[in-house]
Amino acid sequence: MRLSLFLTALTVPSAALAETFQRPIPQPQTAEAELSYLVAAVLLLVALICVQWLVRRR
Repeated sequence: MRLSLFLTALTVPSAALAETFQRPIPQPQTAEAELSYLVAAVLLLVALICVQWLVRRR
């Protein structure tokens, strides 16, 4: 009896019990996110300038 229940549970497709995929709704970009992106971009530019300065000195 337990074996037949176990085999039945294995054969039931789990996809039939799953919900349909709900596509996420994109959120608008906040001012804080824009500011952090600006800071990251400026820091990357400063790092690239520093590397160029170090390489040029050789």
